[in-house]
Amino acid sequence: MKIVSQIKLPIEGEMELFEKKFSQSMSTKVALLNRITHYVVNRKGKQMRPMFVFLIAKMCNNGQVNERTYRGASVIELIHTATLVHDDVVDDSNRRRGFFSINALWKNKIAVLVGDYLLSKGLLLSIDNDDFDLLKIISVAVREMSEGELLQIEKARRLDITEEVYFDIIRQKTATLIAACCAMGAQSVYASPEDVENLRKFGEFIGIAFQIKDDLFDYGEEAIGKPTGIDIKEKKMTLPLIYAMNHASKKEHDWLINSVKNYNTDKQRVKEVIAFVKEMGGLDYAISKMKEYQEKALKILQKYPESSYRDALELMVNYVIDRKK
Repeated sequence: MKIVSQIKLPIEGEMELFEKKFSQSMSTKVALLNRITHYVVNRKGKQMRPMFVFLIAKMCNNGQVNERTYRGASVIELIHTATLVHDDVVDDSNRRRGFFSINALWKNKIAVLVGDYLLSKGLLLSIDNDDFDLLKIISVAVREMSEGELLQIEKARRLDITEEVYFDIIRQKTATLIAACCAMGAQSVYASPEDVENLRKFGEFIGIAFQIKDDLFDYGEEAIGKPTGIDIKEKKMTLPLIYAMNHASKKEHDWLINSVKNYNTDKQRVKEVIAFVKEMGGLDYAISKMKEYQEKALKILQKYPESSYRDALELMVNYVIDRKK
Protein backbone atom coordinates (compact mmCIF):
# COMPACT_ATOMS: atom_id res chain seq x y z
CA MET A 1 0.00 0.00 0.00
CA LYS A 2 3.01 2.27 0.60
CA ILE A 3 3.46 3.07 -3.10
CA VAL A 4 -0.22 3.91 -3.49
CA SER A 5 0.01 6.39 -0.58
CA GLN A 6 3.07 7.93 -2.24
CA ILE A 7 1.20 8.33 -5.54
CA LYS A 8 -1.71 9.94 -3.67
CA LEU A 9 0.46 12.47 -1.84
CA PRO A 10 0.21 15.40 -4.32
CA ILE A 11 -3.59 14.99 -4.57
CA GLU A 12 -4.45 14.04 -0.99
CA GLY A 13 -6.71 17.07 -0.40
CA GLU A 14 -8.51 16.58 -3.71
CA MET A 15 -9.09 12.87 -3.04
CA GLU A 16 -10.59 13.58 0.40
CA LEU A 17 -12.94 16.21 -1.01
CA PHE A 18 -13.74 13.92 -3.94
CA GLU A 19 -14.88 11.14 -1.57
CA LYS A 20 -17.27 13.55 0.16
CA LYS A 21 -18.66 14.85 -3.14
CA PHE A 22 -18.95 11.31 -4.52
CA SER A 23 -20.92 10.08 -1.48
CA GLN A 24 -23.26 13.09 -1.78
CA SER A 25 -23.82 12.45 -5.48
CA MET A 26 -25.09 8.97 -4.56
CA SER A 27 -27.91 10.06 -2.22
CA THR A 28 -31.47 9.31 -3.29
CA LYS A 29 -35.02 9.24 -1.87
CA VAL A 30 -35.27 5.45 -2.20
CA ALA A 31 -34.21 3.79 1.08
CA LEU A 32 -33.24 0.47 -0.54
CA LEU A 33 -31.10 2.27 -3.10
CA ASN A 34 -29.42 4.31 -0.35
CA ARG A 35 -28.54 1.12 1.54
CA ILE A 36 -27.02 -0.42 -1.58
CA THR A 37 -25.11 2.68 -2.73
CA HIS A 38 -23.79 3.11 0.83
CA TYR A 39 -22.55 -0.49 0.65
CA VAL A 40 -20.89 0.24 -2.72
CA VAL A 41 -19.20 3.47 -1.59
CA ASN A 42 -17.75 1.83 1.52
CA ARG A 43 -16.19 -1.02 -0.42
CA LYS A 44 -14.15 0.97 -2.88
CA GLY A 45 -10.78 -0.28 -4.11
CA LYS A 46 -7.57 1.73 -4.45
CA GLN A 47 -9.42 4.41 -6.47
CA MET A 48 -6.79 4.45 -9.19
CA ARG A 49 -9.19 5.95 -11.73
CA PRO A 50 -10.01 9.19 -9.88
CA MET A 51 -6.31 9.45 -9.00
CA PHE A 52 -5.47 9.52 -12.71
CA VAL A 53 -8.06 12.26 -13.29
CA PHE A 54 -6.65 14.53 -10.56
CA LEU A 55 -2.96 13.92 -11.26
CA ILE A 56 -3.36 14.61 -14.98
CA ALA A 57 -5.49 17.73 -14.37
CA LYS A 58 -2.92 19.14 -11.94
CA MET A 59 -0.02 18.30 -14.23
CA CYS A 60 -1.72 20.13 -17.12
CA ASN A 61 -2.86 23.14 -15.12
CA ASN A 62 -0.04 24.26 -12.81
CA GLY A 63 -1.31 22.24 -9.89
CA GLN A 64 -4.89 23.53 -10.09
CA VAL A 65 -8.15 21.61 -10.45
CA ASN A 66 -11.74 22.90 -10.74
CA GLU A 67 -15.30 21.72 -10.20
CA ARG A 68 -15.26 20.04 -13.61
CA THR A 69 -12.34 17.89 -12.48
CA TYR A 70 -14.36 16.65 -9.48
CA ARG A 71 -17.36 15.97 -11.70
CA GLY A 72 -15.19 14.19 -14.25
CA ALA A 73 -13.72 11.94 -11.53
CA SER A 74 -17.23 11.25 -10.17
CA VAL A 75 -18.59 10.37 -13.61
CA ILE A 76 -15.72 7.94 -14.20
CA GLU A 77 -16.24 6.33 -10.78
CA LEU A 78 -20.03 6.08 -11.21
CA ILE A 79 -19.77 4.49 -14.64
CA HIS A 80 -16.89 2.22 -13.64
CA THR A 81 -18.91 1.02 -10.62
CA ALA A 82 -21.97 0.46 -12.85
CA THR A 83 -19.93 -1.77 -15.18
CA LEU A 84 -18.55 -3.76 -12.21
CA VAL A 85 -22.06 -4.34 -10.83
CA HIS A 86 -23.24 -5.54 -14.24
CA ASP A 87 -20.09 -7.66 -14.70
CA ASP A 88 -20.80 -9.54 -11.48
CA VAL A 89 -24.27 -10.38 -12.77
CA VAL A 90 -22.92 -11.49 -16.16
CA ASP A 91 -20.15 -13.59 -14.56
CA ASP A 92 -22.48 -14.90 -11.85
CA SER A 93 -19.85 -13.76 -9.37
CA ASN A 94 -20.62 -13.68 -5.63
CA ARG A 95 -17.52 -11.78 -4.52
CA ARG A 96 -16.02 -8.41 -5.40
CA ARG A 97 -12.78 -7.21 -3.72
CA GLY A 98 -13.22 -9.77 -0.95
CA PHE A 99 -16.81 -8.70 -0.14
CA PHE A 100 -20.15 -10.06 -1.28
CA SER A 101 -21.20 -8.66 -4.65
CA ILE A 102 -24.51 -6.79 -4.95
CA ASN A 103 -26.13 -9.67 -6.85
CA ALA A 104 -25.07 -12.08 -4.08
CA LEU A 105 -26.78 -9.94 -1.42
CA TRP A 106 -29.75 -8.49 -3.30
CA LYS A 107 -30.13 -10.83 -6.32
CA ASN A 108 -29.67 -10.16 -10.05
CA LYS A 109 -32.73 -8.04 -10.77
CA ILE A 110 -31.82 -5.42 -8.17
CA ALA A 111 -28.13 -5.53 -9.19
CA VAL A 112 -28.99 -4.80 -12.84
CA LEU A 113 -31.27 -1.91 -11.80
CA VAL A 114 -28.59 -0.48 -9.50
CA GLY A 115 -26.06 -0.67 -12.35
CA ASP A 116 -28.53 1.19 -14.59
CA TYR A 117 -29.12 3.75 -11.85
CA LEU A 118 -25.37 4.43 -11.43
CA LEU A 119 -24.96 4.74 -15.20
CA SER A 120 -27.78 7.28 -15.46
CA LYS A 121 -26.41 9.19 -12.43
CA GLY A 122 -23.08 9.50 -14.23
CA LEU A 123 -24.66 10.71 -17.45
CA LEU A 124 -26.91 13.22 -15.69
CA LEU A 125 -24.04 14.63 -13.64
CA SER A 126 -22.43 15.68 -16.94
CA ILE A 127 -25.64 16.80 -18.66
CA ASP A 128 -26.91 18.89 -15.72
CA ASN A 129 -23.63 20.83 -15.73
CA ASP A 130 -23.29 21.13 -19.52
CA ASP A 131 -20.09 19.06 -19.45
CA PHE A 132 -20.84 17.62 -22.89
CA ASP A 133 -17.14 17.37 -23.75
CA LEU A 134 -16.58 15.17 -20.67
CA LEU A 135 -19.73 13.16 -21.40
CA LYS A 136 -18.45 12.35 -24.89
CA ILE A 137 -15.16 10.99 -23.48
CA ILE A 138 -16.90 8.59 -21.09
CA SER A 139 -19.63 7.58 -23.56
CA VAL A 140 -17.02 6.50 -26.13
CA ALA A 141 -15.29 4.50 -23.37
CA VAL A 142 -18.51 2.67 -22.41
CA ARG A 143 -19.20 1.79 -26.04
CA GLU A 144 -15.66 0.46 -26.49
CA MET A 145 -15.78 -1.56 -23.26
CA SER A 146 -18.99 -3.28 -24.38
CA GLU A 147 -17.53 -4.00 -27.83
CA GLY A 148 -14.36 -5.42 -26.26
CA GLU A 149 -16.32 -7.75 -23.96
CA LEU A 150 -18.50 -8.99 -26.83
CA LEU A 151 -15.49 -9.49 -29.10
CA GLN A 152 -13.83 -11.58 -26.36
CA ILE A 153 -16.95 -13.71 -25.90
CA GLU A 154 -17.25 -14.27 -29.65
CA LYS A 155 -13.58 -15.27 -29.98
CA ALA A 156 -13.56 -17.45 -26.85
CA ARG A 157 -16.13 -19.69 -28.49
CA ARG A 158 -13.89 -20.31 -31.46
CA LEU A 159 -10.47 -19.94 -29.82
CA ASP A 160 -9.11 -18.25 -32.94
CA ILE A 161 -7.60 -15.15 -31.36
CA THR A 162 -4.61 -13.66 -33.12
CA GLU A 163 -2.23 -11.34 -31.32
CA GLU A 164 -3.78 -8.40 -33.18
CA VAL A 165 -7.30 -9.31 -32.02
CA TYR A 166 -6.02 -9.86 -28.47
CA PHE A 167 -4.63 -6.30 -28.39
CA ASP A 168 -7.92 -4.99 -29.82
CA ILE A 169 -9.83 -6.74 -27.03
CA ILE A 170 -7.66 -5.51 -24.16
CA ARG A 171 -7.43 -2.00 -25.58
CA GLN A 172 -11.22 -1.81 -25.58
CA LYS A 173 -11.98 -3.85 -22.48
CA THR A 174 -9.39 -2.56 -20.04
CA ALA A 175 -7.30 0.25 -21.50
CA THR A 176 -10.14 2.41 -22.77
CA LEU A 177 -11.38 3.32 -19.27
CA ILE A 178 -7.92 4.34 -18.02
CA ALA A 179 -7.47 6.28 -21.27
CA ALA A 180 -10.79 8.04 -20.57
CA CYS A 181 -9.62 8.97 -17.02
CA CYS A 182 -6.50 10.64 -18.42
CA ALA A 183 -8.35 12.42 -21.23
CA MET A 184 -11.00 13.49 -18.71
CA GLY A 185 -8.39 14.99 -16.37
CA ALA A 186 -6.84 17.02 -19.20
CA GLN A 187 -10.17 18.07 -20.72
CA SER A 188 -11.60 19.15 -17.35
CA VAL A 189 -8.98 21.92 -17.09
CA TYR A 190 -9.39 22.86 -20.78
CA ALA A 191 -6.01 21.49 -21.92
CA SER A 192 -5.25 21.72 -25.66
CA PRO A 193 -6.77 19.03 -27.94
CA GLU A 194 -3.21 17.81 -28.57
CA ASP A 195 -2.59 17.33 -24.83
CA VAL A 196 -5.95 15.61 -24.33
CA GLU A 197 -5.13 13.14 -27.11
CA ASN A 198 -1.54 12.63 -25.91
CA LEU A 199 -2.69 11.86 -22.40
CA ARG A 200 -5.51 9.63 -23.64
CA LYS A 201 -2.81 7.60 -25.40
CA PHE A 202 -0.74 7.61 -22.19
CA GLY A 203 -3.70 6.04 -20.34
CA GLU A 204 -4.25 3.52 -23.11
CA PHE A 205 -0.62 2.35 -22.95
CA ILE A 206 -0.82 1.94 -19.16
CA GLY A 207 -4.09 0.05 -19.50
CA ILE A 208 -2.58 -2.40 -21.99
CA ALA A 209 0.48 -2.96 -19.76
CA PHE A 210 -1.87 -3.46 -16.78
CA GLN A 211 -3.84 -6.18 -18.59
CA ILE A 212 -0.73 -8.04 -19.76
CA LYS A 213 0.45 -8.01 -16.13
CA ASP A 214 -2.90 -9.56 -15.15
CA ASP A 215 -2.43 -12.25 -17.80
CA LEU A 216 0.98 -13.09 -16.33
CA PHE A 217 -0.50 -13.68 -12.87
CA ASP A 218 -2.30 -16.69 -14.33
CA TYR A 219 1.08 -18.35 -14.82
CA GLY A 220 2.22 -17.82 -11.23
CA GLU A 221 4.03 -14.99 -9.51
CA GLU A 222 6.27 -14.85 -6.48
CA ALA A 223 3.42 -13.43 -4.37
CA ILE A 224 0.94 -16.10 -5.42
CA GLY A 225 3.54 -18.82 -5.30
CA LYS A 226 1.73 -21.13 -7.68
CA PRO A 227 0.05 -20.75 -11.07
CA THR A 228 -3.70 -20.23 -10.97
CA GLY A 229 -4.70 -21.24 -14.50
CA ILE A 230 -8.02 -19.41 -14.08
CA ASP A 231 -7.86 -17.84 -17.56
CA ILE A 232 -7.30 -21.27 -19.09
CA LYS A 233 -10.27 -22.67 -17.14
CA GLU A 234 -12.37 -19.79 -18.51
CA LYS A 235 -11.06 -20.40 -22.05
CA LYS A 236 -9.54 -16.93 -22.17
CA MET A 237 -6.84 -16.60 -24.79
CA THR A 238 -4.13 -14.46 -23.21
CA LEU A 239 -0.87 -13.21 -24.71
CA PRO A 240 1.47 -15.95 -23.33
CA LEU A 241 -0.87 -18.66 -24.66
CA ILE A 242 -1.33 -16.96 -28.06
CA TYR A 243 2.45 -16.66 -28.45
CA ALA A 244 2.94 -20.35 -27.58
CA MET A 245 0.24 -21.37 -30.07
CA ASN A 246 1.80 -19.29 -32.83
CA HIS A 247 5.17 -20.93 -32.27
CA ALA A 248 4.00 -24.51 -31.71
CA SER A 249 4.09 -27.34 -34.23
CA LYS A 250 0.76 -28.42 -35.79
CA LYS A 251 0.54 -31.33 -33.32
CA GLU A 252 1.31 -29.12 -30.29
CA HIS A 253 -1.09 -26.45 -31.52
CA ASP A 254 -3.92 -28.99 -31.80
CA TRP A 255 -3.08 -30.35 -28.33
CA LEU A 256 -3.23 -26.81 -26.88
CA ILE A 257 -6.59 -26.03 -28.52
CA ASN A 258 -8.00 -29.37 -27.39
CA SER A 259 -6.69 -28.79 -23.83
CA VAL A 260 -8.26 -25.34 -23.54
CA LYS A 261 -11.51 -26.44 -25.17
CA ASN A 262 -12.13 -29.82 -23.58
CA TYR A 263 -9.77 -30.28 -20.62
CA ASN A 264 -9.80 -26.80 -19.11
CA THR A 265 -11.05 -28.10 -15.74
CA ASP A 266 -8.52 -30.95 -15.57
CA LYS A 267 -5.92 -29.67 -13.09
CA GLN A 268 -3.12 -31.86 -14.39
CA ARG A 269 -3.78 -30.86 -18.02
CA VAL A 270 -3.93 -27.15 -17.10
CA LYS A 271 -0.56 -27.57 -15.34
CA GLU A 272 0.89 -29.13 -18.50
CA VAL A 273 -0.43 -26.23 -20.63
CA ILE A 274 1.17 -23.72 -18.24
CA ALA A 275 4.49 -25.59 -18.37
CA PHE A 276 4.36 -25.73 -22.19
CA VAL A 277 3.61 -22.00 -22.49
CA LYS A 278 6.59 -21.20 -20.22
CA GLU A 279 8.86 -23.55 -22.20
CA MET A 280 7.86 -21.88 -25.49
CA GLY A 281 8.89 -18.47 -24.13
CA GLY A 282 5.30 -17.19 -23.88
CA LEU A 283 5.92 -15.47 -20.55
CA ASP A 284 9.16 -13.82 -21.63
CA TYR A 285 7.45 -12.52 -24.74
CA ALA A 286 4.49 -11.13 -22.76
CA ILE A 287 6.87 -9.45 -20.27
CA SER A 288 8.79 -7.80 -23.12
CA LYS A 289 5.52 -6.52 -24.64
CA MET A 290 4.35 -5.20 -21.28
CA LYS A 291 7.64 -3.31 -20.84
CA GLU A 292 7.30 -1.91 -24.36
CA TYR A 293 3.97 -0.30 -23.40
CA GLN A 294 5.43 0.89 -20.11
CA GLU A 295 8.21 2.66 -22.05
CA LYS A 296 5.70 4.22 -24.46
CA ALA A 297 3.70 5.62 -21.53
CA LEU A 298 6.79 7.02 -19.79
CA LYS A 299 7.96 8.62 -23.03
CA ILE A 300 4.72 10.63 -23.26
CA LEU A 301 5.17 11.86 -19.67
CA GLN A 302 8.66 13.14 -20.48
CA LYS A 303 7.06 15.79 -22.72
CA TYR A 304 5.63 17.52 -19.64
CA PRO A 305 7.58 19.78 -17.26
CA GLU A 306 8.91 18.18 -14.12
CA SER A 307 6.48 18.31 -11.18
CA SER A 308 5.32 16.22 -8.23
CA TYR A 309 2.28 15.22 -10.36
CA ARG A 310 4.44 13.93 -13.18
CA ASP A 311 6.57 12.03 -10.64
CA ALA A 312 3.43 10.48 -9.14
CA LEU A 313 2.23 9.43 -12.61
CA GLU A 314 5.63 7.83 -13.30
CA LEU A 315 5.31 5.95 -10.02
CA MET A 316 1.84 4.85 -11.13
CA VAL A 317 3.17 3.47 -14.43
CA ASN A 318 5.87 1.50 -12.62
CA TYR A 319 3.43 0.32 -9.96
CA VAL A 320 1.21 -1.18 -12.66
CA ILE A 321 4.16 -3.27 -13.85
CA ASP A 322 5.65 -4.16 -10.47
CA ARG A 323 2.48 -4.90 -8.45
CA LYS A 324 2.22 -8.32 -6.86
CA LYS A 325 -1.54 -8.80 -7.24
